[in-house]
Amino acid sequence: MIKNIFILAFIFFTVSGISQELSLDEIMKGDSFIGVQPSNERWSLDGKKIYFEWNPNNELGTSTYFWERAMLKPELASSKEASFSKLDFKVKPNADLAFYIEKGALYSYSIQNKTAKKLLQQSNSISTLQLGRDSGVLFFTQNENLQQFDTKQGTIVQLTNFKAGKEKDKEVEKETFLNNQQKELFQFVRDQEAKKNWNKDKADENKSDFPKPYFYGKEGFESLKANPKGTYATFRLVEVNESKSEIMENFITKDGYNKSVNTKEKVSASNLTKSKFGIYSIAQDSVYFVDFSSLSHIQDKPEYYNSYENLKNKEKEDKLIFVQEPTYNESGSYAVTEIRSLDNKDRWIVKMNLETATFQEIEHQHDEAWIGGPGIPSYAYSSGTLGFLSDNETIYFQSEETGYSHLYTYNLKTNKKTQLTKGNWEVREVKLSEDKNNFYLTTNTSHPGNRDFYKLDVSGGEMLPILTKDGAHEVSISPDESTLLVRYSYKNKPWELYIAANKKDATLTPITHSTTKEFQEYSWRTPEVITFKSQDGTSLNARLYKPTSGKMNNAAIVFVHGAGYLQNAHNYWSSYHREYMFHNLLTDLGYTVLDIDYRGSDGYGRDFRTGIYRFMGGKDLSDQIDGKNYLVQNMGIDPSKVGLYGGSYGGFITLMAMLTTPNEFASGAALRSVTDWAHYNHGYTGNILNFPETDPEAYKKSSPIYFANNLQGNLLMLHGMVDDNVEYKDIVRLSQRFIELGKRNWNLSSFPVEAHGFKETYSWVDEYSRILNLFNSTLLEKKSK
Repeated sequence: MIKNIFILAFIFFTVSGISQELSLDEIMKGDSFIGVQPSNERWSLDGKKIYFEWNPNNELGTSTYFWERAMLKPELASSKEASFSKLDFKVKPNADLAFYIEKGALYSYSIQNKTAKKLLQQSNSISTLQLGRDSGVLFFTQNENLQQFDTKQGTIVQLTNFKAGKEKDKEVEKETFLNNQQKELFQFVRDQEAKKNWNKDKADENKSDFPKPYFYGKEGFESLKANPKGTYATFRLVEVNESKSEIMENFITKDGYNKSVNTKEKVSASNLTKSKFGIYSIAQDSVYFVDFSSLSHIQDKPEYYNSYENLKNKEKEDKLIFVQEPTYNESGSYAVTEIRSLDNKDRWIVKMNLETATFQEIEHQHDEAWIGGPGIPSYAYSSGTLGFLSDNETIYFQSEETGYSHLYTYNLKTNKKTQLTKGNWEVREVKLSEDKNNFYLTTNTSHPGNRDFYKLDVSGGEMLPILTKDGAHEVSISPDESTLLVRYSYKNKPWELYIAANKKDATLTPITHSTTKEFQEYSWRTPEVITFKSQDGTSLNARLYKPTSGKMNNAAIVFVHGAGYLQNAHNYWSSYHREYMFHNLLTDLGYTVLDIDYRGSDGYGRDFRTGIYRFMGGKDLSDQIDGKNYLVQNMGIDPSKVGLYGGSYGGFITLMAMLTTPNEFASGAALRSVTDWAHYNHGYTGNILNFPETDPEAYKKSSPIYFANNLQGNLLMLHGMVDDNVEYKDIVRLSQRFIELGKRNWNLSSFPVEAHGFKETYSWVDEYSRILNLFNSTLLEKKSK
């Protein structure tokens, strides 16, 4: 019988044909073993240098490096240059002067002369810098109010006067018998009253045009923004709800005393907060609010209401909505904005008339599950693709109207809508060229697991392929758009920086080399991305790691990626790099490993994205079982020797597998897993399961804690005790259920200093040693019995 020979934290083994033995202790160092890859890449304003964060010498953290043509390798930037390169510059096309805010002060910078000038610094810092329509005119906020700065004239004008709280009541002289008697009897009193009124009238004639105060009470005041002409300001008032936050205990502290920390609010219909979209007219010095009650379908009830008697016949009412900041054309003659319903099922794009506080509906999108997809706002405060073309009257945006997120234009004068991209693939990112004549698109046209880069005329037509090699291309375009700075990776090759010409089928020239000697000594597998059918006929992609025939042990492990809406069966370097290396280790041991993009994963269109609506642990779990059956039918795997594991959402699916399909998997390891969705956060959960108060059945059938009595296989649970995403309390509650139900074949490993994403190597090593021991002891020992 094979004993628990792999329980040690340090695991070494020799594999024929592999140049280095993998060590769990080494691979769990993550980037310290792999090499720290470059990140946050960006161009200098003049396009002559590139900057990025890097750590090629394995120091305690990253530093800013730079590279320019003719350099043999990147060099370390000075601290001043590094800070400057990270600033948020505002500059008009082809202009020399750029403007920026640093440490609350306003600066200009001449791109040609490379000189900076401090324009404004006061005791109260400024923020939210905007460029006005006219050259040299800037808008910024200070003390929650909008200021206009004319850099050519050197004038600063406060445009708004918003104040928290309530206006104090003015003192009004009371009408009394004695007051009236005094006026009636004495000329002196009447003369004093007349003089007072005369002085007031004269004062009103000479009154400053400083905006009168607008008191917004106790509501939240946010998103103050000027239109390009500086004639209007828009803002949002949000009703403040008293909500209760979860409290987390830190046990390992500097002074030895526990520390309590507030973390997050739980999902609830009570979090649906009312808000108002306000407009301030600078010329009229007045505030008014937009009435959106005429939006189409604003009173439509969700279909799931029909599942509940108390909701089926509920009276119609306007949905609560969230209005984004307006997007303006260059001249400021048009304003458009996106509106999202807080039940997550509707999205409107409207043209705003700020003068009349009215709107014209341009586009309505509805999804009985939830509105989302690449380039489309998925939460109230998220933003999507929305902008103007050079004609100043045509907008562009993304929509899942066809089932995949594609690019559209809409002319505000002719009301003509045009679909620019088509196909069973997604537009992932959109950037408009400086002359506004072309789009630069990141797509997954060639394969769901690729990130390709194309150029497309704004009028549509054929997309010009620029970077379409298998893998992922993250592209930053130089200011003159002649050169591309590309962050590229492949399945077994971590991210590096490259330079390429902005032309068809461009060739990448490397700038960085980040991987360590130790990482390079091992022959990392290029996992095959396979496709198989689910039981309902949906095609599923998965990464497959196959051992050599001589090492195969007929056991398999299914890995479940986290986040739900995330993709991992792709052709580029995975954010799960420790798991990727662990899968190589498992394959060297003879395991077959399958990593599935299950229902709800990113990259496959609307129907795939919403396949988990109202039932997490439904199709996303049956996809894991279908993957197991594929291995049994095609890879010679023993059905009794299959385990699964995953973290976060992957941990949740592991629990659902072990508790709702207890005969499918011999063992499972659930890391940082949700056990009860009613205890998770509002934004994520409310999209998928609606709200516990309105759709309780969706929460019950989707939460592992309700199925604790079904546990049969061997379950290992692992959780950080200072996890402020999925609370440690989640796993404690499930543990109590197991205890009360008399379950024995489960274990909980707690990590006192770790949050949702582990940081310390010793924690990673301990965690994955336990996972490996679980699979070796529950899957391999079956062979010798």
